[in-house]
Amino acid sequence: MDSVILKPDDEIKLNKEWISKEINIVKNILSEIVPDIDIDSILDNEKHFKDIEKINPDVVRVLTILPLLINIVEDVYQSKILKYNTITKNYTEGMLDNLLYKLDLNNMNKENLTEIFSNIRVVPVLTAHPTQVQRKSILDLTQNIYEILEKRELVEHNLLDENEWMNELRKNINLLWRTDILRSSKLRVGNEITNSLSYYDSTFLKAIPKINIKFKEIAKKLGIFSNSYTPILMGTWIGGDRDGNPFVTEETLLNAAYSQFETAIEYYISELKKLYREFSISSLKNEYSDELKELEKLSKDNLEHRTYEPYRLVISYIIDNLQDVKVKLLKEKLELPYDSYYNSKKLLNDLLAIRKSIKLYSDEIIAYGRLDELIESVKVFGYHLSSIDLRQDSSVYEFCVNELLNIAKITDNYSALTEEEKCEILINQIENEPRKLSSVNCKKSEILEKELSIFSTMKKLINIFGKNIIEQNIISHTVEISDMLELALLLKEFDLDGKVNISPLFESIEDLKNSEKIMKTWFELDILKKWMSNNGSLQEIMLGYSDSNKDGGYITSSWHLYKAQKELVSLAQKYGVKLNFFHGRGGTVGRGGGPSYEAILSQPSESILGKIRLTEQGEVIGAKYGNLDLGKFNLEALLSATLEKSLKDDTKDIKEYENIMEQISNISYEKYRNLVYETEGFSEYFFESTPINEVSSLNIGSRPSSRKKVLDIEGLRAIPWVFSWSQIRVMLPGWYGVGTSFNKWIKENNGLETLKLMYRNWPFFKALLSNLEMVLSKTDMNIAKEYAKLVKNENLSTKIFNMINDEWILTFNLLKEITGINYLLEDNEMLTLSLKNRLPYFNALNYLQIELIKQQRAGNNTEEINKAIHTTINGIATGLRNSG
Repeated sequence: MDSVILKPDDEIKLNKEWISKEINIVKNILSEIVPDIDIDSILDNEKHFKDIEKINPDVVRVLTILPLLINIVEDVYQSKILKYNTITKNYTEGMLDNLLYKLDLNNMNKENLTEIFSNIRVVPVLTAHPTQVQRKSILDLTQNIYEILEKRELVEHNLLDENEWMNELRKNINLLWRTDILRSSKLRVGNEITNSLSYYDSTFLKAIPKINIKFKEIAKKLGIFSNSYTPILMGTWIGGDRDGNPFVTEETLLNAAYSQFETAIEYYISELKKLYREFSISSLKNEYSDELKELEKLSKDNLEHRTYEPYRLVISYIIDNLQDVKVKLLKEKLELPYDSYYNSKKLLNDLLAIRKSIKLYSDEIIAYGRLDELIESVKVFGYHLSSIDLRQDSSVYEFCVNELLNIAKITDNYSALTEEEKCEILINQIENEPRKLSSVNCKKSEILEKELSIFSTMKKLINIFGKNIIEQNIISHTVEISDMLELALLLKEFDLDGKVNISPLFESIEDLKNSEKIMKTWFELDILKKWMSNNGSLQEIMLGYSDSNKDGGYITSSWHLYKAQKELVSLAQKYGVKLNFFHGRGGTVGRGGGPSYEAILSQPSESILGKIRLTEQGEVIGAKYGNLDLGKFNLEALLSATLEKSLKDDTKDIKEYENIMEQISNISYEKYRNLVYETEGFSEYFFESTPINEVSSLNIGSRPSSRKKVLDIEGLRAIPWVFSWSQIRVMLPGWYGVGTSFNKWIKENNGLETLKLMYRNWPFFKALLSNLEMVLSKTDMNIAKEYAKLVKNENLSTKIFNMINDEWILTFNLLKEITGINYLLEDNEMLTLSLKNRLPYFNALNYLQIELIKQQRAGNNTEEINKAIHTTINGIATGLRNSG
């Protein structure tokens, strides 16, 4: 093959030829490393795993590493296609340029366009989760292998020696083979902070400025340019999410903030040093601005040959200042004067002075690339890098307020009061009582002490880094208005009321149903009007996908999230509030996952008025943002979808469709709840047929898999619940109840044709079924049947497996009828090929895992067996890519 990049018409052919060729290369190298293992023979002989004692421990590693290598090969291919499409201007869905043609933006009203472009704000929020299985060392090696495979084209064009290329690939695959896949100890929050920041170095610091500049270039083409546009910013939960994680403290919050500052500063210094080498412009040949002449005088760079190089002198001055700020903040922990380099605005102004001088006296093209992107970086990341969300469970805030009111002798049993009585006390304390409730000298419980320390640290960080460092405080399990007022009272204790946004999180189906009522009461509070004057009448509401799915199943969760948004948007408009939704989506369909582009377009009208925040959860961050090219595309797709949704007038009447969804949702809810919460023995079936206990003992995320030790479904976190079903290839949270709901509604309403119309005409329903198809494609009921045999009670095992299997068959058949497909993923050749490449490996891992679990439960609970089980869990999760 002359080139690895072919025309788009040849894309599918290229998929098969190029990907197969690269997979064979990495597979052959692995075979060289472990010559005693015949990989193809293992895959063709599943009964090999029945005799567990004869298994070479290296087999488990081979089957785990191969899907990882296949992932890398596919990522390289995707990157090449994206590059080709960009170069040839063959803009695909998800690219900003595509919108120019797709929506005919040139013919839109300029005033409306300006308003929409000004409002665009997309914020991916990184989170750490208990299902993030990859070690940082493994991620680093996979990135090395990715970069080597990218150079394959140079070999084919005789621009790189093939032996040199192959040896480098061999070396890194060899290193991967000899590196522990599993962590030897549990991740600490500090490790999660460090891991997340590595994605800034590799992707975010470089990609986001490029995308933001591209966004401005499009605006310029449309005649609506503004330098103030910052369409993408970053957020994080890592270091501030205390809900159910006792290891997040004031120390981790400080660590997160200072580590983010250090990452930003080091990046700026690194880029400035490159600019220093580039900007050799001589003042003997080029005039320069008076502003630059003043900055030049401040430089300590006194080398004689720099005398006539003003730009280098100014850059040297900036670097010295950043080095000084870094020392003062990181080592001496000082708070510096606001008008010094302590504030990133001073850095930005000096960089803009350089650019202005270049534009006026040299040539603007000199600023292209590194300088423009550095300026954009400072606008986006400042010194804070990303906004840290704080999150805590509402019950903890109630506990703290109860204790504070008791200490202050206002009431001795706040928690026992009615909701009305609670609100009366809270509002009075917030509005009318200037005194603080807490005192340094009074004795406090450990919980209260810890929470007050967090709030104190929050205030300190805002004073140091500015308001952008912490903007949102999220309340998990918001069920009453008092939950929000309790947080407001705690913020008041530290003079932060109205300065940090209070974001309720509505999670369960019941919470989503009640959200409109709670927010109505909230919007009617007099004190809220005062707070909102500080933030432009903006209110954020977080929507929980994971818990609502675990509570009511896929259809009902999706529908009530959609409904809640519509109701809340209408309510906010009535009260003159600008609503911003924060979508707590996971990696899997069972936790609100699926392609982000389609997900955004399928949201109800007016729920995305330019602004959206959404979680990028631990286990998929690496897949989406592990390298610059794919990371840039995924970020651009988020922005493109948000812009498209904001520009599109899709307010057509779909009331009939919505009424049908309400009926389907009710049927699905009943079916799902009947299995999960009402079928006798289901909990026993789940805990014995899945590796949930083995998952819980893995050294993965810092947060426990449940808030306390549980042996029932109710107390289990949604994340390990979904993760465990994905391990046994059932993916139950992503589809159970769908078949029955469609079947019953069709029969009662003779409605098959109506559902077909809904699929063609309604983005919400199309996305619903598209995600359903994707999740079904990763299931395997034959493998699931083998896991069912792990359940001790044979009758119970048969009964529940048959219930699940019957629903799967019904769901699959009705999906085919409604969409018109003949087989799963018929319209997605790339994903079909991807699964075909990797399924044999994690099918084998599944059979191996079953036999290992049997051995363990029979009493062979050795370290070797446990490690092998954990390795299979890692391998299956790696193969599925979005498993938790």
